[in-house]
Amino acid sequence: MRTVVGTAVSVFCTAMLAYTVSRQDYVLRKFVTMAFVFTMYFSGGLIPGYLLIRELGLINSFWVYIFPGIIGVFNMIVIRSFIEGLPDGILESAKIDGAGDFTTFIRIVLPLTVPALATVSLFVAVAQWNSWFDVFLYNSSNINLSTLQYELMKILQTSNTAANSMTAADQFASGQGGTATVTPTSIRATMTIIASVPIIMVYPFLQKYFVKGMTVGGVKG
Repeated sequence: MRTVVGTAVSVFCTAMLAYTVSRQDYVLRKFVTMAFVFTMYFSGGLIPGYLLIRELGLINSFWVYIFPGIIGVFNMIVIRSFIEGLPDGILESAKIDGAGDFTTFIRIVLPLTVPALATVSLFVAVAQWNSWFDVFLYNSSNINLSTLQYELMKILQTSNTAANSMTAADQFASGQGGTATVTPTSIRATMTIIASVPIIMVYPFLQKYFVKGMTVGGVKG
């Protein structure tokens, strides 16, 4: 749920922002762009961020996974670069026909920017799927809001603690007993496979869009 909802909301909102700052007639486009780019290099820090999340009432809430990362600045730049590469005549024709900005965005811009949206969707989905630290910070006391990555992290941490607490005699006995020993390394390898399978299954369907979106975005950037 976190990956699906978070990806859909983030990509849609980021695309709306990218379309806004790509418009030449928007007088604040440079200021807004620089304001967002500034956040890529400087942040308030962990403690102010936690205090902000607490004041917003997002602790022990599902929406703490969605709202803080609703806009990705790098993703916005990728989509904006793609939109700027679209023929101006298409957007001007829509405006002449009486379409507003939102109608133009929904009916024209979004269908034409599918490669960029697919690329950004993959970025966001992987980030949402792999994230566990925000679960630890904000929802660790609520088992209903836990995620797979956080549970796997706890298992690995428990195995590391158990391995470190074993004495040399215990390790020698387990090695001589003829039974397989579960080590933190084997658990880490298993976790990697479990966590990677869903993304590996999705990637083949997005590969052609991913390559095209990265190529066009990179050339325009």
